[in-house]
Amino acid sequence: MSFDQEWAVLKAKAQVRLGSVPSMDPGGPSPDGVDLVLKFDDMGKIGHAAFLLHQHLSSAGKHAQQATGAAAKSLEGDGFGTGGALAKAGEGWQGQLQVLLDACAQISDHLDYSVKSSSQDDQFIGAQLRVSKISEYLDVPPPTSGSDVPHVRKAEGPVM
Repeated sequence: MSFDQEWAVLKAKAQVRLGSVPSMDPGGPSPDGVDLVLKFDDMGKIGHAAFLLHQHLSSAGKHAQQATGAAAKSLEGDGFGTGGALAKAGEGWQGQLQVLLDACAQISDHLDYSVKSSSQDDQFIGAQLRVSKISEYLDVPPPTSGSDVPHVRKAEGPVM
């Protein structure tokens, strides 16, 4: 079987498997057309859970570090090859622990940032909508190419 034939078979199998996977968004867009709803309470709970997990892992994940290091050193001192393996396993554990700690911190920080950013975006959009509504009542021609300042006609009617 050539590479192209094998590749075609693998793609077909993958397509069949993907076709049976439920959609990530089975309901489609919401009835009112909103496609992103950010619930600050939910985001706060998730961020807090990630923060608590980080704190717990920071202390509980290191509880055997000293004992593992001492045992590895003792085994190596007695001439056992398992001492080096135990030391390597302890280093691997610490590396994996650090990955988990970094992930928890990133989740917590990202959710904090998302909440703040979304709030700022909402305020900006709200301000733009208010300006947009006001501009409906003004006759503002597009700026001329020679001027950076748009020309606004004077209001007509009685001046108070």
